[in-house]
Amino acid sequence: MTANRVALAAGVDGVDLDGKTVLVTGSTAGIGRETALALGSLGARVIVHGRDRDAGAETVEALHDLGASAEFFRADFASIPDVRDLAEDVKTTTEELDVLVNNAGGYFRTGRLTETGVEYTFAVNHLAPFLLTNLLMPTLRAAPAGRVVTVSSEAHQNGKLDLDAVESVEDYSSFSAYARSKLANVLFTFELARRLETVTANCLHPGFVPGSGFMRDLPVPVRGPAQFFGSLLASVPFVPVSSVREGAETPVYLAASPDVADVTGSYFADRRERQPAAPARDVDAQRRLWEYSIDSVGLQASETI
Repeated sequence: MTANRVALAAGVDGVDLDGKTVLVTGSTAGIGRETALALGSLGARVIVHGRDRDAGAETVEALHDLGASAEFFRADFASIPDVRDLAEDVKTTTEELDVLVNNAGGYFRTGRLTETGVEYTFAVNHLAPFLLTNLLMPTLRAAPAGRVVTVSSEAHQNGKLDLDAVESVEDYSSFSAYARSKLANVLFTFELARRLETVTANCLHPGFVPGSGFMRDLPVPVRGPAQFFGSLLASVPFVPVSSVREGAETPVYLAASPDVADVTGSYFADRRERQPAAPARDVDAQRRLWEYSIDSVGLQASETI
């Protein structure tokens, strides 16, 4: 297969994923798409997920051009039934899932609630991957060495786990909602890792990515300055500013590198283990979030880890 720049940069170009199946959520654009293409270039069968069927078809075609097997499933992560349908589609398609990359997410300018009464950012960025991971755990455990990789953000440093706030959009702050959801990604990963034995779970900060959908969804007063300062920071050494391809390097590394085959319950940035913010390391908060999430998405006892 053709060498992929992300796989090369992530140090996994020599890894052979032939015979392995990976699901990358939100893989029709941005970091998710680059992650999917890199893993496909290593020989993996790639399950592509997104909301746009045309974009999904284009990503599948690009993977086929690389010689990879790929298929697309549509699901809206604001919808619990859609997430459940996606899990069923995946389980019908494969008995073993080697890697789940929880990449899908967004930054939403306007405060709104989902049909189940949960703040939209929290539902899409945390509850959807929480539900999907639980539902797909039998297929991950069936693989020889399953991995769960969740894309968080350094924005988690500003997050507060206020579970009352996720059921209201009064005094909505788009950045506070985003930071809370990214903190939830880290808390979820650490609690998940404690509950697993044969499957690893890690999370990551992909870098500040000016070309991602996240930048596009910033409010206009913030978007311009962010793009301007992002372009300035990109020229400064040692500042974690990335292109979309660079942003995909750490998820690809965690999904494919033998160096992290036995690493679990860690937070990464630039392919290195980092210490997340103190609130993310709060074991009581990790457990409270887990129990809240089970109730919020309606997981049955037989479906939970």
